[in-house]
Amino acid sequence: MISRMGVLLLLLLVQPVGVVSSAPIESDEVRVIDGDTIRIHHQQPDVRLVGFNAPETRRAQCDFERDLGGKATARLRDLVRSTRLDFEFVACSCRSGTEGTSSCNYGRRCGTLKANGQDVGVILIRENLAVPFVCGQTRCPPTPKPWCK
Repeated sequence: MISRMGVLLLLLLVQPVGVVSSAPIESDEVRVIDGDTIRIHHQQPDVRLVGFNAPETRRAQCDFERDLGGKATARLRDLVRSTRLDFEFVACSCRSGTEGTSSCNYGRRCGTLKANGQDVGVILIRENLAVPFVCGQTRCPPTPKPWCK
């Protein structure tokens, strides 16, 4: 079993195929939808942040998940408002030809967001507001949702 620190190191080392260098983005160009989804430049489709999974807020399976999802969302909003941000679109882990369709991340694009140079997923995982979720090139394992056991 990989330790939490080992997973964090893996997240830092794994580079998805097709990665473009991240670029600075202003906080007013980032809208937080939930703990792992944002909207960039006020335009849809939304962006699924990769490398982690945050608890649901709207489709939570229990009260604990809903509460934790609210905390993860609030923390991501705080990071967006109060830190220097860098964003990059990355290739989604979907079958060829499905990116941008409902068959791939519910039509969302994929990306990474850094706050003061650190991936926001790593921050949320460290603060127990999310769990690691690392996908392969064309598919993901079952989404981890350990909140309602």
